[in-house]
Amino acid sequence: MIVRSFSDIENTDRHVKAASGTWESKRIVLAREKVGFSLHETTMYAGTETSMWYANHIEAVLCVEGEAELTNDETGEKHWIRPGTMYLLNGHEHHTMRPKTDFRCVCVFNPPVTGREEHDEHGVYPLLTEEG
Repeated sequence: MIVRSFSDIENTDRHVKAASGTWESKRIVLAREKVGFSLHETTMYAGTETSMWYANHIEAVLCVEGEAELTNDETGEKHWIRPGTMYLLNGHEHHTMRPKTDFRCVCVFNPPVTGREEHDEHGVYPLLTEEG
């Protein structure tokens, strides 16, 4: 059994801050736990824009605080994401988030991320694995 709080991982290697300064993520469960998914709390900052494409992962996102506009960059379709709203990137959609306010969400990735991933120029995380 693992019991861990977000305060336990603040300012550790599990607390990842984007080089762009647009978001930060606390990865409370990672691939090293070997449970088949990773679990994160991510905060995206008001007035920023982040384009992403998880070509190698499925991501489910549940908003717990704030508001953001989600755009499916492939179709142009826009959605307002508010507390209690979930979106699932089950088709590896290219998407852009534009937070109106600081936007806090809980994210699940499959396959799990290692915590070492960085978005490339296309917004993609590489598919990294843990040794052993």
